[in-house]
Order: sequence, then structure tokens, then C-alpha cells
Amino acid sequence: MTTHRRPLDSVLETIGETPLVRVAASPDDVPVYAKLESFNPGASVKDRIGKYMLEQMLDSGELPDGGTIVEPTAGNTGIGFAVAAGQLGVDAVFVVPERFSVEKQQLMRALGADVINTPTEDGMGGAIDRAHELADELDDAVVPQQFSNPLNPEAHYETTGPEIGEALDGEVGALVAGCGTAGTLMGTGRYLREQVPELHVTAVEPKGSLYATTKGRDVEQGEYKTEGIGTHDPSTNELFDPEFVDDVVQIPDEDTHAEMQRLAAEEGQLVASSSAANCLAALDVAERAAAGDLALPHDCVVTVFPDSSERYLSKGVYGSYEEWEG
Repeated sequence: MTTHRRPLDSVLETIGETPLVRVAASPDDVPVYAKLESFNPGASVKDRIGKYMLEQMLDSGELPDGGTIVEPTAGNTGIGFAVAAGQLGVDAVFVVPERFSVEKQQLMRALGADVINTPTEDGMGGAIDRAHELADELDDAVVPQQFSNPLNPEAHYETTGPEIGEALDGEVGALVAGCGTAGTLMGTGRYLREQVPELHVTAVEPKGSLYATTKGRDVEQGEYKTEGIGTHDPSTNELFDPEFVDDVVQIPDEDTHAEMQRLAAEEGQLVASSSAANCLAALDVAERAAAGDLALPHDCVVTVFPDSSERYLSKGVYGSYEEWEG
């Protein structure tokens, strides 16, 4: 995978076909494989939806040629959209809550996009509201809205899922992935479950997030440092289908921070917090299956490492837990 053997005409042609690599800490009998999405040109899984959604919106006429997209985003989606927009002749404006990675915002601007910050305390809900206000003020502007647009999971149904299925000859026992918009989990999961009807699907969120409430669990809302996954208001994440998911696993920030450091030191994986949370949840699924406590259709667990830790170095991801800003 990721073996482009001919010259390419556009950076957009390098999106997808990312490596699938075994997590060394996984059980011998039930290996965990991680999809390394930092190999995309914008260095995250969000490159997939940036390319797919903009191409589909241009083809349908929903987005006029030379129009503008206005998107609320924590960062990586903005980079993915900006990469695609620059190559497709589309202007881009991103609305980003202040607390998110400065590196991501710098990269969005470097790719030619405008970035507007909203107050941290308003969360993604505030960013969404501001994005719609801006789109109403501009000509030929649309809000792709990754949190509700079915093109988001469709991108993963068409790309991420088939890549995983092909790499593992269809023998996937479980999919474990974090929920931000839930696009990666839903799209990839739907494709793989069509191939393996008994596929076990686990959603991952930080402790303090509230996706687990959709499965009837009594969990407490709290602040968390893990970026890119989780929500304090599941109602704003229209793509998440709790009936599709077998379980929602919460990972405490302290465990995620330690796993980021372990993955770097022991496995050479320079990944960020959502990847570490996904890894811990996937290892738990694999260990339960190996112990005979969880029945899987195949002895194999797949997860996603959405991006690299390099975007978060300014936040102290490799320092002490107390130094990690999140």
C-alpha cells in the first residue's frame, strides 16, 4: 500500500491507500492493525473527506465552480478541505474554536484558507453557528458540515473500508474507531459489515464525552484533553448511529497520554491522542477476544490512527501529563 509507481498529476491522487500496520503490543492470536492516516498529503484521515466531499459537491452543483466553502472544524478537516479546495479552484474559510492546535491553524492558512476563531467555551456548537452566519453573508458559499453531511461517511465507505477489506482479505473481526463526527467509524463500519455481517464495532471517546449516553450508560460530562474525538452534545453529531455500534468505550486522558508515549518509544509510532485512545480500546477488544470473553467472526481487530503527534508538540504531548495542554 502507498506504493505509487508512476508520476502523478496532482497531490489529490496521493490521498488514500495508506498503510495498515500491526500494533506490536497486540496479542499473537488476535492481532490489531492500525490504518496510518498521517501518510495522506495533509497528514490526516480528513484528507479523504476533503477530496471526496468537494468533488461530489462540485459534480452535483451544490457547490458552484469557484465558490466558497465555510466549515466549522477542529483543524484536520480544515487542512483536508484546504488541500482539496486549492486544487479544485474553491475558496475556503474555516471556523475553529480557539483551544485547538495552533499548528493546524497555521497549516490551513498556508494552504490559502481564511481561519476565524470562536470562543473555546462555545465549543463546536458555536463554531457551527458562526459558519452558517458567514455562509449567509457570502456569495456562492456553502457549509459542507462534516457533522451531518452523509458524504462524510460515504467517503470512508468508498475508500477506507475497501482498503482495509482488501488488505486483510475480508477477514476483519472488529473495527474500533474514535467518534468525532463519527464519519470514519460509520462509513468504514458499514462497508466492512456488508462483507462481515457479524463484525464487532466499537466507538471510542474520551472520558468526559457523552456518546456513551446514547447506549443508555450513565456517564458524567467533563473536560478532556484528547483532541478530535468526543462530544458534550451528541445531538449535534447527526452521523452517529448508536444502533449500529456494539459498544462505546471511554478512555481517560491519563491513559491516552501514557499510550502516546508508549507508541512512540516502543513502536516508532508518532501519533496523536485520538490514535492512542483508539489503540487502547482496540487492544482491549483484542485481549478480550484472545481470552475467550468476546466472540469475533475473525481473529483480527482494525483501528485507525487519524494523524501525527507533530501537530501537537507545542501542547507538550511528550512531556509529563500535567504539562500536556490538550
